[in-house]
Amino acid sequence: MQRRTFLRHGTAALAASAFSSCSSTKKPELHVFTWSDYLDPALQEKFEKQHSCTVFIDTFDSNESMFAKIKGGATGYDILVPSSYMIKALKRENLLAPLDLSKIPFSKNIDADHLKKSLDPTMAHSVPYMTAPTCIAYLTSKLGEPELSYQIFNNPQAKGRMTMLNDMREVIGAALLSLGFSLNSVNPQEIKRATEVAIQWKKNITKYDNELYKSGIASGEFFLVQGYAGELLAVADEKEDVKVFVPREGAAFTCDDLCIPATAPNPELAHAWINFLCEANHAAQNMEFIGYRAPNSPAYALLSEDVRGNPVLFPEPELDAKCMPIDDIGENLALWTAAWDQIKSA
Repeated sequence: MQRRTFLRHGTAALAASAFSSCSSTKKPELHVFTWSDYLDPALQEKFEKQHSCTVFIDTFDSNESMFAKIKGGATGYDILVPSSYMIKALKRENLLAPLDLSKIPFSKNIDADHLKKSLDPTMAHSVPYMTAPTCIAYLTSKLGEPELSYQIFNNPQAKGRMTMLNDMREVIGAALLSLGFSLNSVNPQEIKRATEVAIQWKKNITKYDNELYKSGIASGEFFLVQGYAGELLAVADEKEDVKVFVPREGAAFTCDDLCIPATAPNPELAHAWINFLCEANHAAQNMEFIGYRAPNSPAYALLSEDVRGNPVLFPEPELDAKCMPIDDIGENLALWTAAWDQIKSA
């Protein structure tokens, strides 16, 4: 699955570049492999001072590229930040070290309700970092007050001016949810029905897209887009005409987790890094910077109303219960791939 990139440009990346140039340092080093712009640089600096170390950040743009690199034998990383479903794949290949939670005392801050839906509920190999649902955004000037449902993709007012993500798990998953099925269904008949729904939606969309939907909805080129919460909320902050919602049927939510690769050269410092990010004040600071939700219960009270009161990041309990993480479906991936091929060629 490809992952969103933020509208904010390069702050963390520039900081990482600056640190990377100081290769002659004798300080302990922590090497983090993560998504771009996924950490408040002030927290990086604070950790370095507290632990008299240097943090090096390397970035990837999809779970699959990260997995391929690690499985291919890349070493030297102390921390990985994959999405939850990829944790399962890494664990299956014996590429992760088990966590010692006694070295991560602030793991007690992780939201218990979130852990109930987590793919690693005991935090045996990973600790939740950031989460947000896949959302839909629309222009009120073009669509008025539509039903906040996946049925919006059948809205004739937006035909030819809408996009969906170029991601089979998101598109087929949305179709499954619209039918009342599980987001991670591997039932052939349910996948068949979801494929039919997705093909019907395809007649109305401009294209499947993971990048241009942000600028497209902001400019008014698109009236309706499916996308990731952090990016769409950033657009909505700047454009009053843009409204963002989680469909009433529920949605996929991305959770990116902190884990330690089996070959980590500095596992002690890696545990300290995870613990540092789980401190409530650090989690809250990170949320304000990134625009995603850290599932960290004591941090919620420290947030600004703009973040804590956001119904996309903090949906009502009934809707939140319908939002689920994309799971690793193992050998059933072929069933989904065949359905996606059918949709794409329809």
